[in-house]
Amino acid sequence: MNDDIEREVEAHRRDIAPGDEQGPAIVRGVRGYLIGFVLAAALTGVSFYITHSTLVWTPSIPIALSVLAVAQMGVHVVFFLHMTSGPDNLNNLLALAFGLLIVVLLVLGSLWIMTHMNHRNMPTEQIMQMQR
Repeated sequence: MNDDIEREVEAHRRDIAPGDEQGPAIVRGVRGYLIGFVLAAALTGVSFYITHSTLVWTPSIPIALSVLAVAQMGVHVVFFLHMTSGPDNLNNLLALAFGLLIVVLLVLGSLWIMTHMNHRNMPTEQIMQMQR
C-alpha cells in the first residue's frame, strides 16, 4: 500500500503541465514554436508569391495552393498542437482523422449538390410560359 502511494507521488512529481517546464525543456519548447512559426510564415509567403507570379502555370495554381495548405496544416499539427504518431497520441490522431473525414464529406457533398441542382429544376423557359 505504501509503495503504491510512493509511486503515485513520484508520477505526480514527474507530471509537468505545459508552460511549467524549467531549464532546457523551455528552450526546446520555444525552439519548436519558433521553427513552426518560421515554416508557417514561409508557406504563407510562398502561397502569396505563387498567386502573384508567373512561376506556376495559371490553371495549376489551385492545386499548388492546396498542396501548400496541406503542408501548412501539417506544420500546425506537429509544431503547435504537438500531435505525433506516438502511442499516447493515437486518440488525438483518430479524432483529427475523423474530423477531416467529416469536413471532406461536407465539402464534397455540398459541391455535388450545387453541381446537380439544375438537373432537378424546371427550365426557365417553361417557368416563363407557365406564368403567362
